[in-house]
Amino acid sequence: MKNNPVGWFEIYVQDMGGAQRFYESVFKVKLEKLDSPEVEMWSFPMSMDHYGAAGALVKMAGYPSGGNSTLVYFSCADCAVEAGRVVESGGRIQREKMSIGQYGFIVLGFDTEGNMFGLHSMK
Repeated sequence: MKNNPVGWFEIYVQDMGGAQRFYESVFKVKLEKLDSPEVEMWSFPMSMDHYGAAGALVKMAGYPSGGNSTLVYFSCADCAVEAGRVVESGGRIQREKMSIGQYGFIVLGFDTEGNMFGLHSMK
């Protein structure tokens, strides 16, 4: 592989407004509506000239939220900061900040749609 293995991610939701408010509140960003026929998509801020995968919240008939086996990790300067916003934004923490040795720290949480996600930082 010449590139990092992940090129895009999607988080499936049923309540787009609620999910959008949750992620905008936790990460202090504004999601952008993407033009896509038959699928409602709101993307996270992205830059085509930076490393890492971009992605979006997706609402599509027949694809429910929660209960999936894919875990998306969001990069943070200090994952404790975003973790502090998860509960106040309507989500819940599954695993508080923990060390993963030389690879930094992670937090596991659930969004308002029942999707588990990860937060990762080096400090």
